[in-house]
Amino acid sequence: MLFGKPKSQLGVDIGTSNIKIVQLHPQDNQFVLETYGLVNISFQIGSKDNGSAITQTAQILKTLMAKAGVTTNKVVASLPNSSVFTSVIDMPKIPQEELKIAIESEAKKYVPLPLEEVALSWSVIEQKKTKITKDTNLGSLAKPGMDNRIKVLLTAVPTIVIDNYVKVFQQAGLEPQALEIEALSLIRSLVGADTNLNMLIDIGAKSSTINLVDEGYLRVSKNLNVGGDTVTTSIAQSLSVNFARAEQFKKDFGLTGQGQQIPQVMRPILDIIKNEAQKLISLVESRGERIDKIMLSGGGVKLPNLKEYFSVFGKPVVMANPWSAVTYPASLKPVIEPLGLNLAVAIGLAMRHME
Repeated sequence: MLFGKPKSQLGVDIGTSNIKIVQLHPQDNQFVLETYGLVNISFQIGSKDNGSAITQTAQILKTLMAKAGVTTNKVVASLPNSSVFTSVIDMPKIPQEELKIAIESEAKKYVPLPLEEVALSWSVIEQKKTKITKDTNLGSLAKPGMDNRIKVLLTAVPTIVIDNYVKVFQQAGLEPQALEIEALSLIRSLVGADTNLNMLIDIGAKSSTINLVDEGYLRVSKNLNVGGDTVTTSIAQSLSVNFARAEQFKKDFGLTGQGQQIPQVMRPILDIIKNEAQKLISLVESRGERIDKIMLSGGGVKLPNLKEYFSVFGKPVVMANPWSAVTYPASLKPVIEPLGLNLAVAIGLAMRHME
């Protein structure tokens, strides 16, 4: 499926259940879709030196790129949420040289691994509001009105994870331009120029994230070890069927839209996500702020009445649209639009450095 021309970038999202790729090039303040692809996988690269998984992943990626007709070897890729430690920390406004030392010292409180075993990166979040600053465990809050403080997005990734991903791309004949956390890719493709304070709930196969985005900056990212596969497992146990049949039940329910509510068997899993979102909303509102809307993304949100399920918070709930800044042939719309929520991370990756 090749639609474009050179001067392009490839976004690669290696998830826990599939690999997604999107190739874009910029044109007139938008992006043009050149090609895309998706393939299921049954194994993960992991955080160990797993040579077999690395080789298999690289081969599958090469095959997928060949089928899609990828024309660039420049790649930006995401790192799995399960392997990334992310915090937004409150720091004093001090000279850059001193700030670097202070952040590295502060990082020891947030990163559950020796710092020599991780790649540590950080960036100052420049925004007008300074009311909330929190770690991923929803811990500390900055005091309002503290203009002599700044907020810093701190990210730590085990070096073995980075090494494994780099090996995959090298074996696939690609040149990695950057690796980034999924939340940043989602903000780029889904939030765009929206400057409101929004909550972005992304439900994947094995995990979900609740992100608070303010003026285009990530303020909070909470990772939960539940996702679409967790729902399927719950269905399988409840109905005493195997995983494949339970997955089909979930898909059939989504396709037919039978029933007016989320089936009871799915609720305990979705309630975990809803309850964590409620904690964050309450925390935000206790600081005198208001979340404008809730955006849903990820392959796990394709259930009927899910928007209504999350409307309990009394805020507008929308299905995020990663194609809003991307053009493609009208004939592809019936195929492309349903895949948008699955490809959102890969789309955001392909946009990086080309905005």
